[in-house]
Amino acid sequence: MPDPKTSKNILLLGFVSLLNDISSEIIQPVLPLFIASLGGGSLVVGLIGGISEGLPSLLKVLAGCWSDRLGKRKPLVVAGYALSALGKLFLPAAASWQQVFLLKTLERSGKGVRSAPRDAMISESADISNRGRGFGLHRAMDSTGAVIGSILAYLLWQGGLSYSSIFMVAGVLALLALLPFYRVRESFRAPNCEIRLKLSDISPDLRRFLLIACLFALGNFSYMFFILRAQGLFSGAEAVAAPLLLYVLFNLVYAALAMPIGIWSDRVGRKKVLALGYALFALTALGFATVTSLAGLIALFALYGLVYALVDGSERAYISDLSPGSLRGSSLGLYYGAIGVTAILSSLLAGALWAWWGAEATFLFGAGAAALAAVGLVEGGTEAGA
Repeated sequence: MPDPKTSKNILLLGFVSLLNDISSEIIQPVLPLFIASLGGGSLVVGLIGGISEGLPSLLKVLAGCWSDRLGKRKPLVVAGYALSALGKLFLPAAASWQQVFLLKTLERSGKGVRSAPRDAMISESADISNRGRGFGLHRAMDSTGAVIGSILAYLLWQGGLSYSSIFMVAGVLALLALLPFYRVRESFRAPNCEIRLKLSDISPDLRRFLLIACLFALGNFSYMFFILRAQGLFSGAEAVAAPLLLYVLFNLVYAALAMPIGIWSDRVGRKKVLALGYALFALTALGFATVTSLAGLIALFALYGLVYALVDGSERAYISDLSPGSLRGSSLGLYYGAIGVTAILSSLLAGALWAWWGAEATFLFGAGAAALAAVGLVEGGTEAGA
């Protein structure tokens, strides 16, 4: 059982994520609108969304394995957040969608370096009976930052700030997010320095779940398509204001429900929570394919937030449950890498479907992939962490 004091790490890492997500979510809802203002269409949005999320995810494999072999998590976590801050600080200077693509990839590379070691630190700061609670707390603080950030994005836009000025505010906040690391404690020591992850080292249940998670990720394309879908139902100033406020709603629901759902997953099991999340995403995507009213968008963005509360932390906790302790960082890295490669294909495919057959085709595809993932999860595998 972890030292009870190390549970403070979860709270401190939560504060880091809260501050960093305030920064990130100032950028997130504005970014697809900024890309569109630079002449980028759905294919460009898919390219930036897919590559900027997918390629850095390959770093998560290396970072997870490296933290296991190094015997330390904290240096990689700090370096990852610092790299993200650097990418945000340069974003205000972008004058073309190609430059946005490069800087967004740099910013997300920081997430690639930090995510697996950070999640390993969280899992090592709670015993298995409270792991869902730990991940839920972290996701709740993370998504609370997202709520604050998306509200700030709306207020800054309404205040007349340019895209570049909004991005600069986000960059400064990203630097402030590094301050809580002063009190974060290292909570891991590797049993030896020759740890290497092989497919034979992970259980059949973990391999099966990785395939199912990738199938879901194939349909769970970039959030930017949801923003663009909402924008298409409005005109004038409302075409910016309405998507920003709907994104606030998404994050508000996510923040409110992340920790209760994490606790619930400790009680009923991750598989049940994840299967519900996958099925609800399929219904949500079907709704986005057919929505024509503001009331419909409000309901769908709320459901979208519920889906993330069900899925985001639970997938990570389930990977941790199915992983041996000495390879937990490596297993989380493998998960992130597999999801990242899938994300490249997912967003590129979503952008192509949008360009060729319209938004409806994109969301119908997402619904189908998520439904298949829900069926695959229910039909087999072993529960863990119940």
